[in-house]
Amino acid sequence: MLQKVKKTLTHSAIYSLGNVTSKIIGIVLLPLYTRHITVAEYGVLGILETTIMILVQVIVLGQGQAYLRFHDMPDFKERRDRLLFTLFIFLVAAGSLICLLGGSLSRWLASFFQNPAQFALYFQLCFFITLLRVVNRLLLTAVRAREKPVIFATGNIIKMTLTLAMNIYFIAFLHLGVLGILYAYLIGDGVLFVLLLPLSIRWMKARFEKAILKSALVFGVPLIFSSLATMLLNTGNRYILKFLVDYHEVGLYNLGYKIAGFLNVFLIQSFTMGFLPLAYKMYGQPGDKRYFSKMLTYLVFLLCWTGLALALFSEEIVKKMALSTEFWPAYQIIPVLILSFVFAGAKSVTSLGLFLTGKTGYISLSTVLALVVSVALNFILIPSLGMMGAAVATTISFVGLNFLELGFANRFFAIPFEYAKLILLVLLATGLYLVIFIFPPLPLFQMLILKGILVLLFPFFLYPFGFYEKIEIDSIRKATHKLFKRERSA
Repeated sequence: MLQKVKKTLTHSAIYSLGNVTSKIIGIVLLPLYTRHITVAEYGVLGILETTIMILVQVIVLGQGQAYLRFHDMPDFKERRDRLLFTLFIFLVAAGSLICLLGGSLSRWLASFFQNPAQFALYFQLCFFITLLRVVNRLLLTAVRAREKPVIFATGNIIKMTLTLAMNIYFIAFLHLGVLGILYAYLIGDGVLFVLLLPLSIRWMKARFEKAILKSALVFGVPLIFSSLATMLLNTGNRYILKFLVDYHEVGLYNLGYKIAGFLNVFLIQSFTMGFLPLAYKMYGQPGDKRYFSKMLTYLVFLLCWTGLALALFSEEIVKKMALSTEFWPAYQIIPVLILSFVFAGAKSVTSLGLFLTGKTGYISLSTVLALVVSVALNFILIPSLGMMGAAVATTISFVGLNFLELGFANRFFAIPFEYAKLILLVLLATGLYLVIFIFPPLPLFQMLILKGILVLLFPFFLYPFGFYEKIEIDSIRKATHKLFKRERSA
């Protein structure tokens, strides 16, 4: 089992090279954004980015998950090439149709905003970006299914490096603002498509099969509601913030969310990309439930430890990244959003039983219910708490969603998760974060030292509670011994 855990973590680490690049570039661009665009314009960008993400989730129709699920099933092993071709043609056709329809409606949609001519162009670019991301998502899923994380990471690194360069050119030199950012996205996604297509064609056989499409839609369509509702849980409150407050509050929330989202990009998405293909292969094998249980424990451990560091240093990070003091209040919501990401990450494993048994309808039901709660909480909390109300509503909703999906999953494939350890991790991380408020105001250097000590203490405080198993302690000792041995030989 330890070898399977190592393989999962290795693949996740490689996938993270691609995912973390996007987050690093996002952080690198923050000084550029905060110098050349206002908080309100950053809020507009947040609305447009959310619109693109929602459109992608709707148009993709869960076909990435369907391909990943069917890739290693006995009934599809001899038809993998036709499976990929069928889904590729379907998504290109569906995406192109939406792109044409959206383009024709751009002026009408823009009439609901200030500067309609400008927003019409924004929307047209958003639809083209959406088409590219829908197709790229399927092609990247094919790369994952074939367990080629190096190709996945390389493609994403090239895309994000080009996106960075184009952002700098369009914003710093041409002063195009939000429009320049959208141009950069379009070029980055277009180049990724050009890189992936020749490789993916080798994995296709030009034969469209309606039976394959029907099976894929039966599996994937219920996931539309889940994916869309999850997306709205994460980002939909930006629309409510704009409706109840203004673009300035949206801009602050958008910045806080991007920094807290480091957990999502660096850990959650990377883990899921490495874990799911192996989980489908592991399902039904001896020790599968033990493997799934330990993976959740390790994931939450990493999320809580990294999240603790991010929460403690959130104020310093924001003030370092944002050149304008207008953006600085965004740090206040980061610790709350980090907690929501911990539960969102855990959900990728607690809901696993529903994916493995094909009961995806329960995922959609759970997520829609959580979304309803989230919308209600946003309307209750935002008028008095502003962006903090949106962050609290998101966290409460993800906590409830986690337990709801876990309850459904246990009905079909119960996994004996280490609940006591999971609770310990969350409580300890929260407690160490709150310790900082006990101390009186300290000079910056002393405060940084104190926060660093609290982060370093986290794994050690787990030991007296019996968190680590003997095999885990032995593995840590062996790894430490090898590390010191290498240092001495060097």
